[in-house]
Amino acid sequence: VRLLELRLPAQTVLVETTAPAERVRRLLEDSGRPAVLRGMGGSPAGESRGDDVPGDVPAAVAALAGAARGLVRFLQLSPDRCLVDGAIEGLPPGPHGLHVHEFGDLSDPCDSCGGHFNPDGECHGGPQDEHRHAGDLGNIWADAEGRATFRMEDSRLRVGDIIGRSVVVAAGEDDLGRGCHPLSRVTGNSGPGLACGVVARAAGLFQNPKRICSCDGRTLWEER
Repeated sequence: VRLLELRLPAQTVLVETTAPAERVRRLLEDSGRPAVLRGMGGSPAGESRGDDVPGDVPAAVAALAGAARGLVRFLQLSPDRCLVDGAIEGLPPGPHGLHVHEFGDLSDPCDSCGGHFNPDGECHGGPQDEHRHAGDLGNIWADAEGRATFRMEDSRLRVGDIIGRSVVVAAGEDDLGRGCHPLSRVTGNSGPGLACGVVARAAGLFQNPKRICSCDGRTLWEER
């Protein structure tokens, strides 16, 4: 984690990091002050990695609810690099499949989200496989306290393609299409969804200066 800017009057801190956002938030709170993530962005004009990436890049977020709760954020770093960053708590310890599903329909919680997002008509696979669903993000791992914190990059996802769809964390481990079960090449045999949420557009860096929500009048500290 590298400090880039500290704005005391605005009560904001800008950092550059390769750590999951939730871990950074907890590090900031170790200073004795509450912290809220206000936005994420890439490097202006690819200054740090040589990519033609603007600082203002497409971002999205899914708030997951159900038997577990958490946030999953998406940031389009370049046409073939989508950052996926999240923290989910209330999970049984161990591995859990994480997938983007085709529908944002939560009317029957996770059961109405449809199959994995699969615009190319592929079979299920792992994140590094050439042939896989675009929504196949592999596994996340919950610790002994039921918390999973993760950060990964995916080459298939595009933020613009998943707005209005859903993210589902599964009850069990995704076998990445390598198992013998009939569902291995369909869902990774990872079981039903434990928690799910609709993918919505999110603020990038410095795009959300609001401190009070116009919908309910609560401050950002009350909503955290």
